[in-house]
Amino acid sequence: MSFNHSRLVSSAQLTVHKRLEDVVQKHIKHDFLKPIQRHNVQAFNDFIQTKQQLGFDAMLLDSCCGTGLSTYTLACENPNKLVVGIDQSLSRLTREAAHLQALPANCLLLRANCEDFWRLCVEANITFEKHFILYPNPYPKAKHLQRRWHGHAAFPLLKALATHIELRSNWLVYIQEFAAAWQWLTHQQGTISTINPQKPLTLFEKKYAVSGQTLWGFNA
Repeated sequence: MSFNHSRLVSSAQLTVHKRLEDVVQKHIKHDFLKPIQRHNVQAFNDFIQTKQQLGFDAMLLDSCCGTGLSTYTLACENPNKLVVGIDQSLSRLTREAAHLQALPANCLLLRANCEDFWRLCVEANITFEKHFILYPNPYPKAKHLQRRWHGHAAFPLLKALATHIELRSNWLVYIQEFAAAWQWLTHQQGTISTINPQKPLTLFEKKYAVSGQTLWGFNA
């Protein structure tokens, strides 16, 4: 992956989407009932088995973890917590396994679709201490609003999934939309800030930082 001259997010949408509140409120009023895929059930069962075997009380969730670098780093920084990384792509999870070396015992990487895994956790009353969503695909075309996590039908699940949430992006509009959606969902206001990571959590974060882009974070 080249870390020089990474392109800024390009979009004709320069402010929060005008349909965002309508979309979020619609999803809040209707349960997410899409059939759960079999491989996601298996991933959830593997998670439950690992959780029971290791006996950690506190857990962190790293959604859309890509190559797993962020999950690995968070696990090393939080040895007393089980850190679970999920990504839908098996190739991403295994592509750069060499840079992870041996995973610490408290680090679990799973191939699963986020929305199915979130729903299975919520239905089982499983709560994480903190949920990380680091540099998700911004889907910058306005017509793709509902592909962004805050416009997705599974978004309301996030309220019950974790005590705290942290989202990072190199597109301020995405962060602003997520913050607005989060307030409609939880009636709580999070904080938006710029971030200057000394140790990048993901390869995307490293690439964006090296190319001089402003990085944004949302915390609640």
